[in-house]
Amino acid sequence: MKPNAIVYTSNTGYTRQYAKLLGDKTGLPVYSLDEAGAKLPPTTSILYLGWLMAGKVQGYAKAAKRYQVEALCGVGMGATGSQIQELRKANGLPTALPVFTLQGGFDIAKLHGVYKLMMTVMVKTAGKGLADKKDRTPEEDAMLDMMLHGGSRVSEENLADVLAWYEKE
Repeated sequence: MKPNAIVYTSNTGYTRQYAKLLGDKTGLPVYSLDEAGAKLPPTTSILYLGWLMAGKVQGYAKAAKRYQVEALCGVGMGATGSQIQELRKANGLPTALPVFTLQGGFDIAKLHGVYKLMMTVMVKTAGKGLADKKDRTPEEDAMLDMMLHGGSRVSEENLADVLAWYEKE
């Protein structure tokens, strides 16, 4: 079933950027999860986007309780299209649910509180491990670059699979 709206949860803005790009491409209205509570009736069919933290799609459980999630996009630091099976397992997602991952970006200055502390530690430990690794893959090089220098990887091209799914529905 085709979704009637796009709903998202964003922490540093990259997920919001993807939601708005998808809204522009599909013509669907776009709401943050908080806004959707006042604007969309329960059981509305939605495409949900959430930022990733430790493999969990933030806001998904809340969205799934209220709406009919037709597809899910997790936005994180990993390459677009990677880690889908891990995402399914960590979030207990049904096998029939279309799941996509989108590479967002990283900007430690946009983080606050515990998230900033956690990512500072992650950059120091995982970043050092990647920096010391002798045979890094191109994906690992890109991840290391993002950890060390930050930046956005949000692009329309990353939405190709999501848009192809939407057009088929």
